[in-house]
Amino acid sequence: MNDVRIPLLSVIVPCYNERATVAELLRRVREVPVDKEIVVIDDQSTDGSRDVVAALAIEWPEIRHFIQLVNMGKGAAIRRGIAEARGDVVLIQDADLEYDPEEYPKLIQPIVDGHADVVFGSRFEGYPRRVMLFWHRMGNTFLTFLSNMTTNLDLTDMETCYKVFRREVIQSIPLRSNRFGIEPEITAKVARRGYRIFEVPISYYGRDYWEGKKINWKDGFSALWTILRYGLLHDRDSEPRTFTQVRRRSRLQRYNRWVWDRIAPYVGQRVLEIGAGSGAMTRFLYGRELILATDRETPYVDRLRNAFRRRPGIFVDRVDLESDSAFSVAHHRFDTVTCINVLEHAADDLGALRRAHQLLEPGGRVIVFVPAGRALFGSMDRGIGHARRYEKEELVEKLQQAGFEVEYIGFQNRTARMAWWLNAKLFARRALPSSGLSIIAIGRKKA
Repeated sequence: MNDVRIPLLSVIVPCYNERATVAELLRRVREVPVDKEIVVIDDQSTDGSRDVVAALAIEWPEIRHFIQLVNMGKGAAIRRGIAEARGDVVLIQDADLEYDPEEYPKLIQPIVDGHADVVFGSRFEGYPRRVMLFWHRMGNTFLTFLSNMTTNLDLTDMETCYKVFRREVIQSIPLRSNRFGIEPEITAKVARRGYRIFEVPISYYGRDYWEGKKINWKDGFSALWTILRYGLLHDRDSEPRTFTQVRRRSRLQRYNRWVWDRIAPYVGQRVLEIGAGSGAMTRFLYGRELILATDRETPYVDRLRNAFRRRPGIFVDRVDLESDSAFSVAHHRFDTVTCINVLEHAADDLGALRRAHQLLEPGGRVIVFVPAGRALFGSMDRGIGHARRYEKEELVEKLQQAGFEVEYIGFQNRTARMAWWLNAKLFARRALPSSGLSIIAIGRKKA
């Protein structure tokens, strides 16, 4: 087997009562010729497994051994392992011998090559496998089929143990399942975010119940519920607070076109887009000399990279205009900075505007789009993470304090004022309507 050189691999091994196999499994993992750490999470084993691992951890520095305070299940152990992982790539490995660690190189290769964010190892795609229990196979096939229906993926083996991730991907997704429901939950959540998922054929050496197999029909029903829960219903806590707002506005094509028509005359050829979200406005910018679409939230950065990876002139980066780290992109020499639905979320909006001013070339413009009407601030604003709404004079003053000359400022959708007030103040709604009263402002940096 050829040596595969990659960044550090974190192998997560959930372990519960696997004394018969865990030492041999860890030996095989250790022998795989990749740089790795082995994160073993013992789920309060009662058969001496923890002592076996503890002894090996003294001998082998690659092993990091953690013990759960109480027995919680495989899913909880995986969640703990994900939180503890330090590697650039994270791989889940059962503590039995059903899966072969020698297949790590081909599992991680799509991520190393930059083609995938997530890789599933498929037990049913062309590799030798031990012929096992018919009803287990039917159960796997049915759960995979149902999962695919809710996620619109075409996986052949959703329930596989071998799932591999870029670390920032899996650590950015809050997971909740404690038992075997972790498999469909992970699948639903990576699918919802639009990550690039690859499937790689793997061999499989399944075991019987007398050998220690733990999954049963009750776990099948739990997996069924998890598929329906996370595949059909959105877990709001798994995404940034702005997710509902970004998703809804990305679908409002006429509204986005209207906004673009208002700002297009002020947009130059080298654009820094702050808070690009799902890329609804990025698509209008396409064709310019350089577009740097940015966000500070990992889910949005990943979505942007996947959406625009092969579009010439569009680059994606993580930029937080509230941090001086934003100056790392100053070498692009921007003539335009767009802040559409951004400043209202900033703890220090004036500081953000000052950094935008510094990032611009002389004569460059900042384009600001914010919610208007301080008196309208209410439940809907708090629900999507707004820190404030703006008065026209206030925004002018802040632009000037940041060093800009105000070229244009005006209201958008004045008729929405009463509807917003009724929903936010009287009915205390938290859901975002299709649009609201806003201000568009254009600031220019002196030449």
